[in-house]
Amino acid sequence: MKELPTPTLPFSQLGLRAALWPSQAPAPRSPAIIVPQAKEAASGGIHVSWARHLDEVRAAQRLRYEVFAGEMGARLSTPIEGHDVDLFDDFCEHLLVRSEATGRVVGTYRVLTPAQARRVGSTYSDTEFDLTRLRDLRQRMVELGRSCVHAEHRQGGVILALWGALAGFMNRNGLDTMIGCASIPMWHNGVTSGDAAASIWRQLSATHLAPIQYQVQPRLALPVHRLDGTLDIEPPALIKGYLRLGAKVLGPPAWDPDFNTADLPMLMRIADLPARYRKHFLG
Repeated sequence: MKELPTPTLPFSQLGLRAALWPSQAPAPRSPAIIVPQAKEAASGGIHVSWARHLDEVRAAQRLRYEVFAGEMGARLSTPIEGHDVDLFDDFCEHLLVRSEATGRVVGTYRVLTPAQARRVGSTYSDTEFDLTRLRDLRQRMVELGRSCVHAEHRQGGVILALWGALAGFMNRNGLDTMIGCASIPMWHNGVTSGDAAASIWRQLSATHLAPIQYQVQPRLALPVHRLDGTLDIEPPALIKGYLRLGAKVLGPPAWDPDFNTADLPMLMRIADLPARYRKHFLG
């Protein structure tokens, strides 16, 4: 079993990329980030842990491929067949939820810390949006991405376990802001269309839009003005969950042609967690 190059304790001093493609110059040190070696939590037949070996990252990438390519029809450009792999993976920490009955990874998030974002040169969100207005937040801002849960485990427990581990990670390391792209499938009632995304954007722009100083613009905008934004449709469950946690929408959606999704830029701050969730996640 091939191990990752000590991604934690201290956190990602080398990073996976440095181990797989070493250079002559030594990698710069990153601030120590604390991630427990033991499993983060256990509940209801699942447990949460941070990937410490390459084969664990590969398990997360296989789940992502199954969900994104198999279920959503995404066109993934990947160097490893049957895995969703991109250049940001090497710089991220990967959070896993496993079924205790089977040992299989049934949920995952990847987390890009400020230090690792500086090393790779951007966040994934930077490729879809102009994030200039967030520059003052970046020092304590992590990016969440590639969230997915296996089809047989979408009853809520897995995503709550992931969120609990993420909240603990943020609290331990003095990080206070999370950003990410929340995807809306570009189909509605079996028809490929952006109308659902345009309608969700219309609803959320009226109720959950961030203040102007944090609003961002998509690089490849979904043409919401040419779509039917009047549909009475609920946002996907993950977006609704973010909103319950106090998240804000940062601007209109971008179109991701490879995943065939409309991506909403979202920001969530620990300070904005409602009291009941703060108690649940942080004690």
